[in-house]
Amino acid sequence: MPYWLYITLLVLTIYIGISVILYYVQDYFLFKPEKLPSDFQFHYDNQTAVEYNLETRDGAVINGLHFKVENPIGIVLYLKGNSKSIKGWGKFAVDFTRHNYDVIMVDYRGFGKSTGRRTQKALKHDLQYVYNKIRERVKEKYIILYGRSLGSGFATKLASTNQPKMLILDAPYYSLAKVTGRYMPFMPLSLILKYPMPTYKWIKYVNCPIHIIHGTNDQLIPFKSSVKLSKIKPDNTRLWPIIGGGHKNLNNFESYHRTLEEIIHYKEKKIDLETTSHKVKHSAKR
Repeated sequence: MPYWLYITLLVLTIYIGISVILYYVQDYFLFKPEKLPSDFQFHYDNQTAVEYNLETRDGAVINGLHFKVENPIGIVLYLKGNSKSIKGWGKFAVDFTRHNYDVIMVDYRGFGKSTGRRTQKALKHDLQYVYNKIRERVKEKYIILYGRSLGSGFATKLASTNQPKMLILDAPYYSLAKVTGRYMPFMPLSLILKYPMPTYKWIKYVNCPIHIIHGTNDQLIPFKSSVKLSKIKPDNTRLWPIIGGGHKNLNNFESYHRTLEEIIHYKEKKIDLETTSHKVKHSAKR
């Protein structure tokens, strides 16, 4: 066997071997779950939270929390990131209950008290099931979908097949394949990734108002990913940059809370373009 052919086959074998390994271990890199014992008791200061469990068709159990306020004006389905459990994420419910919104949070399969085999298809079905349960009691015009990091893709998918009041994306990715591709540019991720999460495809079918919040100093999911997403449906999308914000610290910025308040109470106003400079053209002559 020629030496060059031997080297080529060796490199190809190693490349395929690494690809196979990545296929089977990618869950350990993408998901950082915190397991909770079945008898764990949730508690949050100055918050009323009711725990619930939903059983899916394949026998999995989805554990969640319902943060309640008196006389709510709507409800937020908060889809969290890829780490920990709702034990910690529940602390962020106050950012919505303070505006008189109920909040629903759930743990994905394998997180917290939730059980079941995790696949992209199963996760999408689980979240649609949760959404269906919510709209049995609340009209969709009162439902806000909020997706944080990993949850932004799922929130977009839900918004694309339903009619919520609005979709809020916090540090969203263009697609999960793009994010992981930054760290493994030479691997065939489009073929081996179990969770491609093509947010850019799903967002095309979202008809409700879309609000995108992103820190300009996000090192994990670059700000430019939100810029690209905002250009897909510009007529019903608004991008809200948090200057200097990173990926995990937006809640430490006053501008984030100011932005969230403006979004939640956002009322679209039509502009009479005839009274503006809309049709004025700049002259090429100086």
